[in-house]
Amino acid sequence: RNESVSFNLVLEAATNAAPGVSVSFNTLTGPNGAKIQTTNQASGSGVFNWVGRPIELFYMKYLQIKGLSSFGWYRGNEYQLPARFARPNTNGSGVGGWADRPDHDKFYPDILVPIELVPTFTVAAKQNQSVWGDIYIPKGTPAGTYTGTITVAENGTVTHSVPVSLTVHGFSLPDTPSIKGLSNLDAIEIMWRYATGVNGYANWQTPQGIRVRHITDVYYQFFHRHRIDLISGETEVPSHQGIHPLFMPRYDGSLYTSANGYDGPGVGVGTSIYAIGAYGSWGRNIFDKQTMWNFADPIGNWFAANMPNLQYFIYLQDEPTPNDYPNIENWAKWLAQDPGNGHNMLSMATVGMPSANAYMPDLNIVAESNMMGDCPIGSPNNCDNTAYTNSALSTLKAKPNRHLWEYGGAHPGSGTSNTEDDGVAMRTWPWVQAKLGIDRWFFWYANLNSQQADWFQSACTWGCDSYPDPLWGQASPDNYTNGDGVLVYPGSDVTNKQDSFGVDGPFASLRLKEWRRGTEDADYLTIAKQIDPVSAAAILAKVMPAAIWENHAPGWPNGDPSYFKAPDSWSSNPDDWEAARAQLGAIIVNSCVNNPSASYCQ
Repeated sequence: RNESVSFNLVLEAATNAAPGVSVSFNTLTGPNGAKIQTTNQASGSGVFNWVGRPIELFYMKYLQIKGLSSFGWYRGNEYQLPARFARPNTNGSGVGGWADRPDHDKFYPDILVPIELVPTFTVAAKQNQSVWGDIYIPKGTPAGTYTGTITVAENGTVTHSVPVSLTVHGFSLPDTPSIKGLSNLDAIEIMWRYATGVNGYANWQTPQGIRVRHITDVYYQFFHRHRIDLISGETEVPSHQGIHPLFMPRYDGSLYTSANGYDGPGVGVGTSIYAIGAYGSWGRNIFDKQTMWNFADPIGNWFAANMPNLQYFIYLQDEPTPNDYPNIENWAKWLAQDPGNGHNMLSMATVGMPSANAYMPDLNIVAESNMMGDCPIGSPNNCDNTAYTNSALSTLKAKPNRHLWEYGGAHPGSGTSNTEDDGVAMRTWPWVQAKLGIDRWFFWYANLNSQQADWFQSACTWGCDSYPDPLWGQASPDNYTNGDGVLVYPGSDVTNKQDSFGVDGPFASLRLKEWRRGTEDADYLTIAKQIDPVSAAAILAKVMPAAIWENHAPGWPNGDPSYFKAPDSWSSNPDDWEAARAQLGAIIVNSCVNNPSASYCQ
């Protein structure tokens, strides 16, 4: 209960095109007539009102993969690439070029458009079409088996009936995820896409500005339903010495209630974190202790009086150079020394643990790029990167109120956010967090602002000023990559009107669904660890044998730890992940039989 599960229905037109196809499914019936049922039919922007809509269907749109992403895997061999993008090889060496990669130039599913916005469609001859389903299991749903039927019609006549069976177990997932994710939202991108066009501006008090604010709130609800927190620091540098009243519903939980069209996990539970000046937009123009205290104390006073339990942080600087380290340490130290409430403001910068420990020991939140660990400058090639990074983590957490975040994704340490990566790729992240004690996974942008780019036509989202490459398909001086920075697609686009659906909210990527799946996996793991820590640990170790810096270079201790020419330790087969989840679920179910009063059994 309080979980979302998904299925994928694939429709194929074998020899002739199938026109006028429609798909419907809205009811599951269980014990004693209990139902999981969508009773409110939606249209237009109503698809972003989830009250009475626990079952949703989505029409899948596809993107052509014209080149292999640069970010995310070591290019010295074929080991870490998805099997469908690896050239024929022996021991990691490839033969041939881009055309020898099995999925070169093929179309990949990623954009999930609510089916109400595509009520009928054509499946071309010799092609297929996916219809994705999400089922949210409300709290209080009786345990048991629920059944229903998906109907497929062609030109109004039902031609196929597909049975669906769902087993609901007698336990619930928490409203607040045990393993936390975070993404940054660009509110300016929303303004430009939905309202003004590139470089336009809508005052927040005008009708156009009020609409933009509402759409931004819908994005917060949307990510809340996917169990990911959002920050939007560019618009939230506090002019009121705290959270602006217009944004308060996101944090006091009132945005996530039926009165505002919300249902799903975390009803009434606010966003758990607040950023001051995301990506360094707070100014960075403070050069003495007293000025920092004068800046921080009014903010700290506001939070102490109004939201004392909300975690908030100041985003000091993004990916600083060594020349910036002294300033970051001074800002962090001054906050820590503040005799007023300003000392409750956590300091954060995106920097690696070794550098933070050596040069910024007062930094509260160390957000590091998902790398394979590190070694001191000047270390020999046989440096034990795993031992050194574990030691760095121990040093980091030995001091009170210090936290480790990771961002990005790279094989073999974890999966990536690349559109062409395996389906389990982003699902790996919460498992890595659980294994290594990482407090949050930070995805750098939910909705990358690339001005006039049409995300419905381009899988490439970064470094797209590219040229053909005989080995990789496409390449660019700025690391050609698919999907990076884009977890959702705009429901309206005033610049690219040919791909605008004219609705006030976002569409999920398939990758976001997989991140949610991993976050819910981690809740299973957290509950199971309370019951049977030995078995839960064994399941975790089997699913994720080596994560991030646990990976040694091949041939270690004689190999160079800078290069990881080896396969992933974890499986890309989703059946293996589902089997592990089932094992964790069995631990919890058996516990609830013997201890039905436990909180997770309610």
